[in-house]
Amino acid sequence: MAEPETIGELLSERGISRRGLLKYAAYIASLMALPPWQSNAIADALAAARRQSVIWLSFQECTGCTESLTRSFSPTLENLIFNLISLDYHETLQAVSGEAAEEARRSAMRENKGKYIVVVDGSIPTRDGGVYGAIAGQSMLQILNDTAAGAKALIAVGTCATFGGIPHAQPDPTGAVPLTSLIKDKPIINISGCPPIPEAMAGTIAYLITFGRLPDLDHLNRPKSLFGNTIHDRCYRRSFYDKGLFAKSFDDEGARRGWCLYELGCKGPVTYNSCATLKWNGGVSFPIQSGHGCLGCSEPDFWDKGGFYHPLSTPTGHPTAAVGTAAVAGIGVGAVSALLARRAKRKATSTGEKP
Repeated sequence: MAEPETIGELLSERGISRRGLLKYAAYIASLMALPPWQSNAIADALAAARRQSVIWLSFQECTGCTESLTRSFSPTLENLIFNLISLDYHETLQAVSGEAAEEARRSAMRENKGKYIVVVDGSIPTRDGGVYGAIAGQSMLQILNDTAAGAKALIAVGTCATFGGIPHAQPDPTGAVPLTSLIKDKPIINISGCPPIPEAMAGTIAYLITFGRLPDLDHLNRPKSLFGNTIHDRCYRRSFYDKGLFAKSFDDEGARRGWCLYELGCKGPVTYNSCATLKWNGGVSFPIQSGHGCLGCSEPDFWDKGGFYHPLSTPTGHPTAAVGTAAVAGIGVGAVSALLARRAKRKATSTGEKP
């Protein structure tokens, strides 16, 4: 029996109906901020496409990005691997090892030259010629250069691959650098995060297969549909920030009421990601919802930007600790808002500004 040549034929062989494909296409459209009418186009493109050859390279990393991907709920990892892509090389997930594993990578490169996608997680050590990281007798730097040469595009997943991450943090003993510092002649998509949201990785790969081109990217090469807003913009605690209601410790009354965690070091206002909307573990929660401030892990140099539990600065126009304490003691939101208005009026009067 002939092997199915397209994703549509493969899906049909596995009993997945056109209706099922349309539901999946609708999810991809919403994930990548496309209009609903694109669902049919996505379904048609996927049905006609061949499985995409993917080579996954792991360098200076903790395997957290792979762990995150294996928890992708839609599309699930098994759907992504068996229906959409041909994962031809992945050290953590492949069954073979040793020379057989390296031959799988070389074979995929030969048979799909100019067409395969390279996914990279982990930063690349470059100091002293790259001797601080090696696989099968080759430096990670050499493996990257060899594999990227025949690639169609590259996807950097995780903050280590996108911005250097923790290995790049001072004093950076291995000379760790991100993918974009080394590869200049190929399209690169950055999916940052420590680890990145699994649906962001899976959805981006699905977009590439569907449209054969890169999604709209921001100035840091990240998909705008996933990194176009700050976590603060979509955070359910934002209303408390706007009212000047801040938790002062992780176990005070304000924290129990779900008040803003800005003064406890939350970096949500300067962190671009979809954590507040996509969330984690199938949409169950995300760090701020669990009571911990955002660490800003999807931004460059997040590890070197100061303490995780120190606020970025005093939020302009927001109440002092006294107001927060009074609110915890039982003053209602309306009273706090009125107090803020009076303070603003007094300030304007003293400076000659209009209130």
